[in-house]
Amino acid sequence: MLKLLAEYESSKRAKSFRHTKIIATLGPATEEKTLLQSMIRTGVDIMRLNMAHASHQWVADVIWHIREASSKVSRDVAIMMDVKGPEIRTGVLESPLTLEPGAVVVFHTTDHICNQPNTNYVSVNYAGLPADVEIGAEMLVDSGLIRLSVIDKDATSIRAEVRVGGMLGSRRHINLPGVHVRLPALTKKDEDDLRAGVAAGIDFVALSFVREAADVLTLRRFLDGLGSRAKIIAKLEDQAGLDNSEEIIKQADGIMVARGDLGIEIEFQLLPLVQSKLVQLCQSYGKPVIIATQLLESMMNSPMPTRAEISDISTAIRERVDAVMLSGETATGKYPLECLQVLKTIIRSTEPTVQKEINNALSLMKPKSKMLRSAAVLAQELGESGIVVFTRSGFLAYTLGALRARNVPIYAFTDVDSVFRQLLFPWGVEPFRIDFSDDPEQTIACALRILRDKHWCEQGTWLVVITNALASDKVIDTLQLRQIE
Repeated sequence: MLKLLAEYESSKRAKSFRHTKIIATLGPATEEKTLLQSMIRTGVDIMRLNMAHASHQWVADVIWHIREASSKVSRDVAIMMDVKGPEIRTGVLESPLTLEPGAVVVFHTTDHICNQPNTNYVSVNYAGLPADVEIGAEMLVDSGLIRLSVIDKDATSIRAEVRVGGMLGSRRHINLPGVHVRLPALTKKDEDDLRAGVAAGIDFVALSFVREAADVLTLRRFLDGLGSRAKIIAKLEDQAGLDNSEEIIKQADGIMVARGDLGIEIEFQLLPLVQSKLVQLCQSYGKPVIIATQLLESMMNSPMPTRAEISDISTAIRERVDAVMLSGETATGKYPLECLQVLKTIIRSTEPTVQKEINNALSLMKPKSKMLRSAAVLAQELGESGIVVFTRSGFLAYTLGALRARNVPIYAFTDVDSVFRQLLFPWGVEPFRIDFSDDPEQTIACALRILRDKHWCEQGTWLVVITNALASDKVIDTLQLRQIE
């Protein structure tokens, strides 16, 4: 305990550097210009646009406002579009249905139904539902608040008996634990939303309900067709996604552990174990991972978090996740800025206690990749150091972030705007945008001058620099030690 307190006190005295990134969802509570500026100034790294109910005009307007706010406070943020994905939902009801245990509900996919007495009729938006579910399958409606069992079906409808009742309203989400549904990876709405987002300049796309690696490839082909370099974040939120998680992680640029639907699809006591396993898998493949949903749910209406929420966030930080994400807390909650400040406080108090060992689970095959591991170890050994890297693709910085060298800032310099914003995602990376010179030495000198003048590093600080160098007219990869002058 004394050692833990000493690490915390030491972290307060040290220059503040936050490894874990913060993602915040934009919504009615945070769209106002001055509030948007305050969020960016407070420390948001990525703004999330939830496309569940958004219009294309809203996308264009809000991205313009985000860029304007960033310019006002001189701090850039990345933008992630979270597409709605292939959801199964109930239709519109004239009035909510009160469902008691033992009642029968007919979920129908067409308008042609034969009314039967003592039966409730609810439309669904997925025509393939009867073919996908078997008799005896469990249906969870409205975040699992209502639970039913399938007792019969035909070509266009299914009959289900209510096991756990409740009030059923319109357009409620349906979960089918363990059922492989044959919905498309991208809906027509998703494709239209993506066209609007790419035109406005999104940096990331979060793909909902990813069930297999092919879903990621479908989105990548679509983005390629639009000429977009946006990175793909695969959301794992059902059993099919978990079953294929390793292959999905290999194909995606990052993973979001979407604990809302995931917590409904699997037994609740398994959720922390699944979260830890997914984080470990992502780190073994060098892919960034986001923990999302209900991090600060109580702060929707309260200015203070619960003790359980503090512990939950601290656990994610100790697992060395790349980012934590706020959803309703900043989209519609009463205390969006307070939520951001709470996240920052928990991150800064927890990160100094995180294990110091390099991520040895990450397999690095190429010689240059192995050099990155050496750079991370050297910077840690130096103490109060950092790594300077130059990149046009972002690969080197992402790999350095995946190595998880605690207390080692990764100063990533690029001359590509899209790469600069995408470098706001990985753990421990602080990006800078500069023009590269044909002479590597001039580029290094410019980078070190920026770090000194912007007070990222003090004079005398030793840094590990990864760069190219000219040797007898040949370009070679080098690892150098440089001191801030």
